[in-house]
Amino acid sequence: MPRLFTGIEVPASVGLALSLKRGGLFGARWIDTENYHITLRFIGDVDFQVAHEVADGLNRLANSEAFTLKLNHLASFGGDKPRALYAGVENNAALLRLQAGHERVLQRLGLTPEGRKFVPHVALARLRGTSAGEMAEFLAFSGRFQPLEFPVGRFVLFSSKDSVGGGPYLVEHSYPLAA
Repeated sequence: MPRLFTGIEVPASVGLALSLKRGGLFGARWIDTENYHITLRFIGDVDFQVAHEVADGLNRLANSEAFTLKLNHLASFGGDKPRALYAGVENNAALLRLQAGHERVLQRLGLTPEGRKFVPHVALARLRGTSAGEMAEFLAFSGRFQPLEFPVGRFVLFSSKDSVGGGPYLVEHSYPLAA
């Protein structure tokens, strides 16, 4: 049974720039740069028939509009118990439309609606035992975040192995966006 999710790949040059933020955070398990991505919709473990239906259904969203994304800040999930460090995405209407399209297609296929609010981001590290104070100090000392911008010309259907920290992620299908 494959574990699937849809997402946007992060270019190697952007990944390299993000990797420079690594280090100096207690309890961080840094994600490999080749696994950086922006998740559009987590699907989960499905049988092969559903996986084929998902791959076919996503074809309806191919040729949606291409757009440019900007990563513009560092933040964390988890509040008083930080669990992940991430680079956040600037508000982007085209990205939100694409993600909403994924949600519609997947619900039509009978998949359970995503229960969490969509917060587009690139996960940089998974955290264990990091205090809120350590996170605040890391963010304060990390300096000004130089925005990173890149064009998005496709989205992909990824598969992953059930593992600690995620990855490696494999591109199962890619779907072009219209210029």
